[in-house]
Amino acid sequence: MISPDHPRLPDSRIGLLLINLGTPDAPEVRAVRRYLAEFLSDPRVIEIPMLAWKPILHGIVLRTRPRKSAEAYNQIWTNEGSPLRAIAHRQAQALRARLPEVSVHFAMRYGNPGISAALENMALEGCSRILAAPLYPQYSAATTATANDAVFGALARMRWQPALRTLPPYYGDPLYIDALAANLGRQLAALDFEPERLLLSFHGMPAKTLELGDPYHCHCQKTARLLSEALGREVDVAFQSKFGRAKWLEPATDATLAAYPTRGVKRMAIATPGFSADCIETLEELGIRGRETFRRAGGERFALLDCLNDSDEGLALIEQLARRELAGWLQQS
Repeated sequence: MISPDHPRLPDSRIGLLLINLGTPDAPEVRAVRRYLAEFLSDPRVIEIPMLAWKPILHGIVLRTRPRKSAEAYNQIWTNEGSPLRAIAHRQAQALRARLPEVSVHFAMRYGNPGISAALENMALEGCSRILAAPLYPQYSAATTATANDAVFGALARMRWQPALRTLPPYYGDPLYIDALAANLGRQLAALDFEPERLLLSFHGMPAKTLELGDPYHCHCQKTARLLSEALGREVDVAFQSKFGRAKWLEPATDATLAAYPTRGVKRMAIATPGFSADCIETLEELGIRGRETFRRAGGERFALLDCLNDSDEGLALIEQLARRELAGWLQQS
């Protein structure tokens, strides 16, 4: 018998939490500084002893980088706000229709909406079983692991914890490769020119992460190989977004773009299969600065292909991955 003063319990539900990296709340210096302070204070992201890194972060990086980053965000900000947050919102909204039996939410590892707040809201809705889905196809400690860290940390503060599953990396999953091939193939066919090269640009990581056992580089290479086979065309691979003076994974995207025209490549397309949604790294770093780098070097035609975003292929991929990982739970709901 339930005590009459016992709080009302909501009906048990299954939840899906889509997780992406993050974005500032506004393209303004103060908001960007707050976002970067959270992001660059994560020991999974900056693997330098905090005693050595903290003076650099607060004494140099957060004094100089926010203004430059705010200018970059201003170039891509939309009427809906941050492109990444807007796309994440549309993904979640569309998946609610595709998965009516599941409570779908989205969260950012850094910035808003945060993972902890999202999980609290899901618990209030009665989500007793949750699939946390970091939307990173290729596993890295600086992306997948830190997203899961934040999920586990939030649960550690809960009195009544939901059961939890986490989405594994899907870098070589046929569902992912097929979605990419269909989506990119459609975009390539719609271009008004034939690219001489297709460059796949993945987010860079310090080279030491490979030496420490991070499988990210291998995952990126396998994605590229399988996608090349699925598209029936050769691809090049490069790594972008280098930060700091340490050696990073190579070849670098900006160097590759600058070198293409000297090798006779005047028409190219670039895709970013490691990003589930377009963001500052794709829209500004590649779509604006990368295009300028290529053209200054003598390039003529440049096409930045969209991420999967909330395309039919992208939504079908997330739905299929979620249904597979929720097997056994959905039948019991």
